[in-house]
Amino acid sequence: MLFTAGRFASLVAVAMTLTSGTLAQVPPCVRNYTVQAGDWCDKISAEQNASTYQLLAANQGNINPECTNLRVGQVICLGRQGQDCTNVVVVQSGNSCESIAAAAGISYAALRANNPNVDENCTNIYPGEVLCVQGGSA
Repeated sequence: MLFTAGRFASLVAVAMTLTSGTLAQVPPCVRNYTVQAGDWCDKISAEQNASTYQLLAANQGNINPECTNLRVGQVICLGRQGQDCTNVVVVQSGNSCESIAAAAGISYAALRANNPNVDENCTNIYPGEVLCVQGGSA
């Protein structure tokens, strides 16, 4: 599984804290994208094969959770080393976590582990959101 709750918490802690007066190490960005006019996070995620969660996590501090502060010409990270899911699906109206996981051939648990932003009952996914469907078995 690409992202676990613990792994994400560790990523956030590393990205947001100072350790002994020095900046903690954040995994290097392995893919970048330059924001174009008319872009928004879900659009970028779908076109560049990066989950919405991953895009926001990789740019924490640069992109707000609502994705309302993108600027044309801004260079953003699409994925960090060891945390770059490129096997994604765009949520469609009527999709459920179960249907997405089944279609991708992964378990419900793997889908949730790769998308820690998805709540326990999968009630907060929305059409247009991009989810990671990498790894795990059905």
